[in-house]
Amino acid sequence: MLSSFFTPLVTIILPIFGLIFAGYACRKLNRLGPHASSELNRFVVYLALPALLFDIMANTPWSMLDEPSFIAVFGIGSFVVFAATVLVRLKQSRHLADASLDGLNAAYPNTGYIGLPLCLLAFGKASLAPAVIATIMTVCVLFAVAIVVIELGLQSERHIGATMRRVARSLMLNPLLIAPLAGALWSGAGLHVSGGAQAFLKLLGGAASPCALVALGLFLGEKPHARDARRASALVAAKLVAQPLLTWWLAFHVFTLPPMWAKTAVLLSALPTGTGPFMLAEFYRREAAVTSTAILFSTLVSLVTVTLCLAAMLA
Repeated sequence: MLSSFFTPLVTIILPIFGLIFAGYACRKLNRLGPHASSELNRFVVYLALPALLFDIMANTPWSMLDEPSFIAVFGIGSFVVFAATVLVRLKQSRHLADASLDGLNAAYPNTGYIGLPLCLLAFGKASLAPAVIATIMTVCVLFAVAIVVIELGLQSERHIGATMRRVARSLMLNPLLIAPLAGALWSGAGLHVSGGAQAFLKLLGGAASPCALVALGLFLGEKPHARDARRASALVAAKLVAQPLLTWWLAFHVFTLPPMWAKTAVLLSALPTGTGPFMLAEFYRREAAVTSTAILFSTLVSLVTVTLCLAAMLA
């Protein structure tokens, strides 16, 4: 049973390591300079990822999101792990912005790049609907919550009114929040994106994940991060063990989802950390070393943990 899923999983994950290594090699060989990671990440944050988020939301009918039980299971599983990690990091005297990034590392599954093809492989086309809902919740909702917390942590005013005004102004100018909101309004208005506009969004949005992974490799190529590997291990454990166990309990024992929806929720929650946290870490100039290490390690370890999860779900 394990071997029947290990090879397809490796096939899905291998391109991720390939893109990371491409960036790593370009930096080590000095084919791209020391600022390449930041500049490529800025392209992702300001152009590619907003296009992808708008495209996802504009092409998702609101009726497709009418799955409250699944949303509750996946959402509670994600947000509890996120909030618990933030609280633990704050007790360890971490800055609120860094604690938010740690929370994202522990609760942000790679639903788009790995989850969609893996669900299709394991459960067939019927699993694409919950996979898309989970992707929206991850890359739009959880991502937005993390951005709000980061912005709150970065404001220095002691007066609550001034702080909230600065936070609101920053959020209104943030393309990672504006794009999915605009896409949701577009879809809600019954409008459609077609022709050249749709091709533009697909081309630009399609560059988001590959460029983010290459930027991650470029960053890893700058210097070793042995100390950060130790700090990232707890985040990897939360992502690959705590989140799927909590989601399993919610899906099978609290909300009792239909079997396919429950199994899809657990599988998606067991995925390694996606590139979203690294984009924010680089964008806000926070501690990207911990984030990059968590992404790399969680992806590597997930070859074992996700295979075991698949075997359990299909037993």
